[in-house]
Amino acid sequence: MTHPADTDHRPAHVLVVDDAPTNRYVVATVLRRAGHTVTEAEDGTRALELLRSGGPAPEVAIVDVRLPDMTGFEVCEHIKSDPATAAVPVINISASAITVNDRAQGLYRGADAYLVEPVAPEELLATVTATLRYARARRRAELLADRLRLLNRFTLALHGAGDAHELVRVTAEAAAAIFRCRAAAWLTTPQGSPLVAHTWQDQEGPARSAEVQVHAASAWTRRGRQAGARSGRDGGPDLPCLPPDLKDPSLRRTAVGPAKTDRPPVVIVTPADAVTTPDDEQLLTQLTQAGTLALEALRSYDEEHTLALTLQRGFLPERLPRTARADLAVRYLPASERTEIGGDFYEAISTPAGLVVSVGDVAGHSLDAAMVMGQVRHALRAYAAEGHPPQAILTRLDHLLTSVEPGATVTLCVILIESDTDTLHVANAGHLPPLLRHPDGTTSYVYEHGPLLGLGLPHPPAREITAAPGTLVLLVTDGLIERRHEDLRISLGTLAEVVSSTSADPEETCTRLLDRLPPDGNDDVALMVVRLNAARHG
Repeated sequence: MTHPADTDHRPAHVLVVDDAPTNRYVVATVLRRAGHTVTEAEDGTRALELLRSGGPAPEVAIVDVRLPDMTGFEVCEHIKSDPATAAVPVINISASAITVNDRAQGLYRGADAYLVEPVAPEELLATVTATLRYARARRRAELLADRLRLLNRFTLALHGAGDAHELVRVTAEAAAAIFRCRAAAWLTTPQGSPLVAHTWQDQEGPARSAEVQVHAASAWTRRGRQAGARSGRDGGPDLPCLPPDLKDPSLRRTAVGPAKTDRPPVVIVTPADAVTTPDDEQLLTQLTQAGTLALEALRSYDEEHTLALTLQRGFLPERLPRTARADLAVRYLPASERTEIGGDFYEAISTPAGLVVSVGDVAGHSLDAAMVMGQVRHALRAYAAEGHPPQAILTRLDHLLTSVEPGATVTLCVILIESDTDTLHVANAGHLPPLLRHPDGTTSYVYEHGPLLGLGLPHPPAREITAAPGTLVLLVTDGLIERRHEDLRISLGTLAEVVSSTSADPEETCTRLLDRLPPDGNDDVALMVVRLNAARHG
């Protein structure tokens, strides 16, 4: 490992600018004998051409003050005014411009040091070393500041990753950007699939961090799991398509995140020569830890989300009632992976008065919303089984919410389908209006509704509707039709158009609706379609 202090005495590339060949020879010889690489220029114009040529930039320039085309002061000003060369330290040297004013002018105009000839070799070398020490320390500080800025930016990106594929890609991109090298990252998804992302191409050739490629990978070895948090020149998972400069384990640096004992870690691989200082090691460790914490958050979320969905599904009916009065079909779609669970639900129960069907939605997306949904659904079943009509069911549910779940609100539509008549009793507490598709294919909404549940407000009587056999009754939650920046009336119109063009089969209608109106994944979807059959008259 290279310590910063060791780099201060490392040989440098030095540009010597002097129109006198003898002077150039003397200065260049002293520098070369000390191990430095020297490039010579006979005037200011040539010196600036060399600096701007695009080749390896010198680490320090020694510029004579008296040059034939411009002064050394002017050369220094040109160097310092160009962002590409502004960091190159300049040492002015002169045998004639030796007054206090000359030396002060040189320093004021950008020089980092000023030497008066003849210069003893020890003084020349000591001045070059001191100038390099300062310049290199400044470059190290600037590099560290830039890398810390990148680390902060990528840490935010890691914790904002939506899934393991994005996380492994961002981790590899971060390592490549921070250490300015090729890099790879390895992890195991919450579902147990190893992934690797790397910034080199599968075919040999240059790769850019913007072209990070993600592949399936081999599992992490038992030795790797036991190693815990470490950084070294060997170990690591088998990575695909290693470039030649990383095939030898001694030429690559492997950092392993501090994962829990039973968790596969996050691993970052870089060339060994890209991580050389204690600051580099610490940055690599922090990046690996950030990736590991972000992955652990994804794993925890995945576990909690799976548990919550299991709980939420446990609140829904296991089966629908079979009745000659109606044929039922339902669909329930939870929101996308990165969205909290919601409180959408449906219910259907046979009662002596007829079939009671309902669809509702608890406000909010959280485990609390799912718990409220479970309470409301079970209470609804109990009230319906006791023979209460739809309006009374809503009134009792409203009282329940205001008593035991103050602050919770629910939209709910309850419909009683009488067994022995063609009458429907529709009671709607702030929910989307139920849609009727009549046997002739025309559609109509039942818009009448009362306030949503949980406000303690009175509910109007249920709306009585006569519906002929063959009528479809459609109940949905807003996740199916509501779209950001789209008027709800337009969404309801689209829903009616799709339903009017479907068959009278409930299952087919559910399938067609989800095909034609695919949910955007931001909300749960509960969908119930009921086809009315002939009532038992008399």
